[in-house]
Amino acid sequence: MKRIVYAALLIMTVAFSSHIKAMDNHNTDTSLARAEQLELTQEWDKVFPKSDKVDHRKVTFVNRYGITLAADLYKPKGVTGKLPAIAVSGPFGAVKEQSSGLYAQQLAERGFLTIAFDPSFTGESGGRPRRVASPDINTEDFSAAVDFLSVQPDVDADRIGILGVCGWGGIAIEAAINDPRIKATVASTMYDMTRVSANGYFDADNSKEKRKAMRAALAAQRTEDFRNGSYQRAGGVVDPLPDDAPQFVKDYYAYYKQPRGYHERSGNSTDGWNSTSVLPFVNFKFFEYAGELESAVMIVHGENAHSRYFGEDTFKLLHGDNKELLIVADATHCDLYDNLDKIPMNQIATFFMTWMPEKN
Repeated sequence: MKRIVYAALLIMTVAFSSHIKAMDNHNTDTSLARAEQLELTQEWDKVFPKSDKVDHRKVTFVNRYGITLAADLYKPKGVTGKLPAIAVSGPFGAVKEQSSGLYAQQLAERGFLTIAFDPSFTGESGGRPRRVASPDINTEDFSAAVDFLSVQPDVDADRIGILGVCGWGGIAIEAAINDPRIKATVASTMYDMTRVSANGYFDADNSKEKRKAMRAALAAQRTEDFRNGSYQRAGGVVDPLPDDAPQFVKDYYAYYKQPRGYHERSGNSTDGWNSTSVLPFVNFKFFEYAGELESAVMIVHGENAHSRYFGEDTFKLLHGDNKELLIVADATHCDLYDNLDKIPMNQIATFFMTWMPEKN
C-alpha cells in the first residue's frame, strides 16, 4: 500500500513539476510576437497620384506590444546601395493613404527610402479594438518603424529619421526624445495632443473643474461601452458643416470630407476615434525631457495655422544649434497636408540630408 501511495505521489510531483516548468517557459518567452496576417489593399488607393519616380510596395512589421503595423514603402527608382530612411505618420486620425503617404512619396523622389505607416488600431494595421489611441503605444509605433528600417539591407541604419504630420508631429518629437537611433525629426503643422486633450484649443478649457467634468463624462462612457459591448465613436470631422464653424474646422472639412482628402479607412473622414481614447492623453504630458533631446529637429508651421502655438511653444523647450523653426508664409494648418506649393519639401529634404550625413 505504501508503495502505491509513494508511486502516486511521485507521479503527481512529476506532473506538477512539468506544469510549473511549462508555465515558466511560457512566462519567460522572449521571442518577438508573430506578425498578424493583415488584409492589405494592393491596388493604388491613395488620395494623391502615384509617382513614376519611385517604386512602391506594402510591408508589415510588429511593434513592442505585439501589434502588426501596415506601411507603404517608397524607394527611388534605379538607386542601389544603402539609403537614408524616413518613417512618416499622421495626421492624428488619418491613414497612410492621405497626407503621410504624400510626404513619404515626395521624400522618396528626393533620394530617401521611406515608409508611411498606419498607427496601431487604425487603417490597415492590426490591434483590437479598432480606433484606439495611446500616447505610449503611438510613440512606440515610431520606434517600431525604426526597428524595421534598421534591418533592411538597402537602409543605412545610422541615417534614419522620422516625420510626423499634425498630431503625429508631437508624437514624433516625443519618440525622438526617447529613441537615440532617430537622427533627425520633422514635425509638420504639429499638435501637442496631450495639451489639446487636457486644455482644449488655445488652452480655453485649462482648469481643474473642466478636466474633472471631462473625466467624469468619459468614465461614465466607459461604463456604457462595457455594458453595451461596443465602443461609442466620437465622430470624425463634423458633417454637415455648421455655418458658424471656425475657419480651421472648415479647412478640415475641405480636406477630410471632400474628394481632395477623403478616404474610407480614415477616422477623420468617417466616424472618428472611440470616444474614450482621449483619456490617457489628458493625464500624459509630452516633452517633459525635451531639453535633453540632442538630435536634430525641424518644426514647420503655416503662418496662418491655428495650431502654430503648439509648434512655437514646443520649439522653446528644445536646445542646440540643430533645431529649426520654419514658418511658411501665407499657409494654413491644412495647407501643409497636401498643398505642394506650400509644403517646403525641398527644405525638409535638405534638413534630413544635413543632419543625417553620409559617412566617409
